[in-house]
Amino acid sequence: MSSCLNLDGNFKVESANCKYGSDEIIADYNYETTIVDGNVVKPLSTKMQFKTSTKIGKTGVMLVGLGGNNGCTCVAGAIANKLKMTWDTKEGPQKANYWGSLLLASTVKLGNDAGGNGVYTPMSNMLPMLNPDEIVWGGWDISSMNLGDAMKRSKVLDVDLQKKLYPYMKDINPLPSVYFPDFIAANQGERADNVLTGTKQEQMDTLRKNIQDFKKEHELEKVIILWTANTERFSAVEEGVNDTADNILASIARGEAEVSASTVFAVASILEGCTFINGSPQNTFVPGVVELARKHKSFIAGDDFKSGQTKMKSVLVDFLVSAGIKPVSIVSYNHLGNNDGKNLSAPSQFRSKEISKSNVVDDMVASNRTLFEEDEHPDHVVVIKYVPYVADSKRAMDEYTSEIFMGGKNTIVMHNTCEDSLLATPLIYDLVILGELCERIQVKKEGERDWEGFHPVLSLLSYMLKAPLVPGGAPVVNALFTQRCAIVNVMRACLGLAPDNHMTLEHRFESTLASLEEEANGPVAKKARKE
Repeated sequence: MSSCLNLDGNFKVESANCKYGSDEIIADYNYETTIVDGNVVKPLSTKMQFKTSTKIGKTGVMLVGLGGNNGCTCVAGAIANKLKMTWDTKEGPQKANYWGSLLLASTVKLGNDAGGNGVYTPMSNMLPMLNPDEIVWGGWDISSMNLGDAMKRSKVLDVDLQKKLYPYMKDINPLPSVYFPDFIAANQGERADNVLTGTKQEQMDTLRKNIQDFKKEHELEKVIILWTANTERFSAVEEGVNDTADNILASIARGEAEVSASTVFAVASILEGCTFINGSPQNTFVPGVVELARKHKSFIAGDDFKSGQTKMKSVLVDFLVSAGIKPVSIVSYNHLGNNDGKNLSAPSQFRSKEISKSNVVDDMVASNRTLFEEDEHPDHVVVIKYVPYVADSKRAMDEYTSEIFMGGKNTIVMHNTCEDSLLATPLIYDLVILGELCERIQVKKEGERDWEGFHPVLSLLSYMLKAPLVPGGAPVVNALFTQRCAIVNVMRACLGLAPDNHMTLEHRFESTLASLEEEANGPVAKKARKE
């Protein structure tokens, strides 16, 4: 019998550490860390308060790449869930859901009941969060195709569902987008019939006007911008071009060739005070963009959706290294046939993807100097091929070779068939929801007067991203469950709750087990014992 209970409804924390106001929650929190100074280990405790606004406000999301596989699937999924659609498949009836979303389809342990049973609640139940059903969707695309036809072109969703969605999708048309052919594969030119003209400055001004008009037309309180368009080649980071906030603005004004489309979108978003999230692997956030975000206190997050092969890798390598097993060779092969795969068939675009996929094991390897010497790394190879026939159904094959006890070898081979956009789309929801929540959280350390928001580089979103962007001086964390724990424990801190741990001491001693059993059996058992 399961010892887990589920709490689906709203809950309230009864504690002197958590105070509920009419439009905010204020929690007292003790942040416990450990400082290692040479051979001396010192526990450190920092008292602080968390303030979370419970007022979400009407929110719009503008996708760059609205008509692509991810973009149209994202809008279609939100509509299908909002209308509670059902459709027929060869396996039988199917109903809309948000499976694959960390925030909408997973649960977290809230605590234990009186009998010691774990009580779990949906992650979305922890704090007031944005509902994708209520988001106003819009955006840009270099293809003018309406979203109904784009959905058909993508071949992602079942045909019966497409037919039901088409009337709601056919009148959604992408805004003209920025198109710099030098940054994406030449084979994308055939789709580019919906592009902005003019100088880079004029195009950025148009993007800002688009955001302003979208916000005004739909009476929105906030807008979030997310890049789910083509992978670009890396931009060269050059002094005087993109190394400072002033230089990146000046470079856009003079039409500097080394400023990418994604960077123009990011700058426009920052100047409009909108959170910008990069779901592709290129270096959109050159140093000048990061400095600009800090200057304007606008949130940015990236890079590259972590959906299939890389997510599995961040779990498996973490397991191997944590188990004292030494991975020495990791070979990852992919083939896919959607437009992402077509764009990645160009060498410079593939290189951007290769970099984001290859760095995912670095922090886990560096954490274990028993297994790995300084600067020692596993051989790590990533291959991506374009095979049109498989369309959005990406194949990923991985071979992990490890050294084990007394010179032995262990090889794990994995085959993973990923419905690429059906894995990526829930990440878009998660990135938007968590990004919006971060806009409403502030902290104040003991002795300070002013509340402080998160650093403009939103590293808390790393769970959903292959190559996490972090503030300067902060470590990059790729281990998946560490990233998840960070999200959960920040939410707990907002309620004045201690971080969840797995000591479960109440289940490890005779005295506490007896007490739990008595509580579980209730008053009848207590009376019987007394008699």
